Amino acid sequence: MYTAFQNHIANQLKEIEEAGLNKKERIIISPQGAEIELDTGQKVLNFCANNYLGLSNNPDLIEAAGKALGDYGYGMSSVRFICGTTDLHKKLERKIANFFSTEDTILYAACFDANGGVFEPLLTSEDAIISDALNHASIIDGVRLCKAHRYRYENADMEDLEAQLQLAQEQRFRLIVTDGVFSMDGNVAPLKKIVELANLYNAMVMVDESHSAGVVGESGRGVTELFNIMGQVEIITGTLGKAFGGAIGGFTTGKKEIIELLRQRSRPYLFSNSIPPMVAAAGIKMVDMMIGTNVLQDKLHRNAEYFISRMTNLGFDIKPTKSAICAVMLYDAKLSQEFAARLLREGIYVIGFYYPVVPKGEARIRVQLSAAHEKEHLDKAIKAFEKIGKELRVLK
Repeated sequence: MYTAFQNHIANQLKEIEEAGLNKKERIIISPQGAEIELDTGQKVLNFCANNYLGLSNNPDLIEAAGKALGDYGYGMSSVRFICGTTDLHKKLERKIANFFSTEDTILYAACFDANGGVFEPLLTSEDAIISDALNHASIIDGVRLCKAHRYRYENADMEDLEAQLQLAQEQRFRLIVTDGVFSMDGNVAPLKKIVELANLYNAMVMVDESHSAGVVGESGRGVTELFNIMGQVEIITGTLGKAFGGAIGGFTTGKKEIIELLRQRSRPYLFSNSIPPMVAAAGIKMVDMMIGTNVLQDKLHRNAEYFISRMTNLGFDIKPTKSAICAVMLYDAKLSQEFAARLLREGIYVIGFYYPVVPKGEARIRVQLSAAHEKEHLDKAIKAFEKIGKELRVLK
């Protein structure tokens, strides 16, 4: 049978290649940072990492991870409930809960696992999930694993959310789920209004803070801090793989009873290895650093405001954003690929996004700002965007 299947796959790959939509990996041979080196020998400025606070190569995190590597070894070779829990795992869980003003936390290998493992243990066919249309793929997949009734509302559309909540009144329990910052557009969910509607229609709220924790809010505590509603959301999921050091690991934090039931029944938690102790140790150090100072968050906010303002003034079509994500809209998939390729030749590393990562006709280059970027980095990127924009007639 494989011969026929092989031909079937080969034809699909050929179609992707001919459409100019083939995703090719670029090989990095240096630590992650504002400036990186590729295996071609080219040194470029990186504007597409989730390294929002510039912590991926932070010496304090490296030191903490190195000490734990010596003290605890390379890995746990076990899931948490067998023999995979160290004092570092428990300490990190407590610190995350304290950081977000929640009651308890459970760690996962990644936030994809956290979102994949949160719905099925908590909700049944008697219940309802009301999900934002632009939620991350991990939320979509997690919802699919659950038997709850599914309702979807248009992105950040509170009138539509209210309409879906009214329809969901037939179900026993209702859970509204949203990204805090939507990864492709960079817009912030109107969480205060979502919580108000949840209270009005007797629902719970879950927010994925993966692209917002460390980024939005005065001290980087995410969307609940931004809207001054910390402690009013039942479930928060997030990652250690973006602003929080950029390695791996995810978490769910929230009401203690929810977290305890996840420890008992969440399949990605029960059947996946613990995160390495060195990652937990670096996570502990990261939380301590964020509690101690706002220097990195403040610099990130300045960088984002400067870059987005300059790009908008040049005439680029920029999605409205209050985050560190700047979506430069090009709409055409091939154009986004060509634009990104030419920027790379100018020393600017970005990626063009197109269907199925974003809706058809919504191709864009997603620029992600970091506290690691200096003003000269931003100016070089802006100049390159202006040059290529004029060459490709995106700008007049």
